[in-house]
Amino acid sequence: MYTSITKPTFDFLAALTGLVLLSPVFLIVTIALALANHGQPFFFQRRPGKGERIFSIIKFKTMSDKKNTQGNLLPDAERLTAVGKLVRKTSLDEIPQLINVLKGEMSLVGPRPLLPEYLPLYNEEQKKRHHVKPGITGWAQVNGRNAISWEQKFALDVWYVENQNFLLDLKILFLTLKKVFVSEGINTEGQATTERFKGNL
Repeated sequence: MYTSITKPTFDFLAALTGLVLLSPVFLIVTIALALANHGQPFFFQRRPGKGERIFSIIKFKTMSDKKNTQGNLLPDAERLTAVGKLVRKTSLDEIPQLINVLKGEMSLVGPRPLLPEYLPLYNEEQKKRHHVKPGITGWAQVNGRNAISWEQKFALDVWYVENQNFLLDLKILFLTLKKVFVSEGINTEGQATTERFKGNL
């Protein structure tokens, strides 16, 4: 009942309300990033959702497309723009994903959608994270986010899949807001983005 009716309804209404209330912030950030990224404020990337179905996630673009003399993209830390750093620190880069929630591709709460190239690298237990819709925030995000290992993240994701309920989702949303205010666990120490998953050793 909760996962099939109540949660999707709550997701839609909350995402719609959030977009309306945050529309001034959305507009300001869009303009600022358009100026910083030569007219490209948004970042689109293919991600696997529920049942490993692929969809396009929408985020604010916090890194430029600067390349070295060989034509290769510079390291993430060097491409992170000043406004992008602020947007990422305050987690405002996640706001456009409310559109994904409205489209039914994501939930407010669930395992974070990762790269399609990771799909063959999961073991059978880790694959359970795709039994539910991916979320803007999740149990792993409020228990370390990018500051914990991949194995820990996946274990937390699977625990959520097997234990999700309304009170747990409310708790995760509350803890997410708390972590945003203190900017906790946004990046792995010494890196602009988290290290890529390379499979189970």
